Amino acid sequence: MHTVRAPLVPRRTAAAAAVVLSGVLAAGAALGGCEYVYDDGRGPLPTATAPPFTDPALPQDPRRNLPVTGAELDQWVEQVLPETAGQVFHTGFGLLKAGTTRQESTGHLPSGTYSLTLACKSPRRVSFTVRNGELALVDLSLRCGTSRVNVIHVANDAVLSVEVAAQSAANFAYRISRL
Repeated sequence: MHTVRAPLVPRRTAAAAAVVLSGVLAAGAALGGCEYVYDDGRGPLPTATAPPFTDPALPQDPRRNLPVTGAELDQWVEQVLPETAGQVFHTGFGLLKAGTTRQESTGHLPSGTYSLTLACKSPRRVSFTVRNGELALVDLSLRCGTSRVNVIHVANDAVLSVEVAAQSAANFAYRISRL
């Protein structure tokens, strides 16, 4: 009897073919995956590109935080302490030299609730402390260029003390008005 044998394939070739076949199958599975499409109702994106934004931002005036005097100080105070609907009991403003502190007192305030508006103009922060006797009603370091409004309550008739301190030259302004 005569047996026909199939030609033998070397083991290395069979192993290499198996690796190539598994790589092709993996790539086919990755490329043949499903794509998820979500319709959000907005339609297709425009194909034209928007023109580049060319409006340059103007740099801020470096002098805007420098303290002023005279008519400029009066104009600044009118700007940062606008008129109020309530009765104004006390307004204070001025110029502080670098490293100085100023202490002022209000007139007689009857018991009630008041609005205290604080503002400053300086390259650095300015500290405000408002006291009713030994009790500090407001104690804060204000970033200049902003105004701060605090509501304070005076239980009994009082005279408040207002202390303003600055590390660099500064303008300050404050107003106490009844709510």
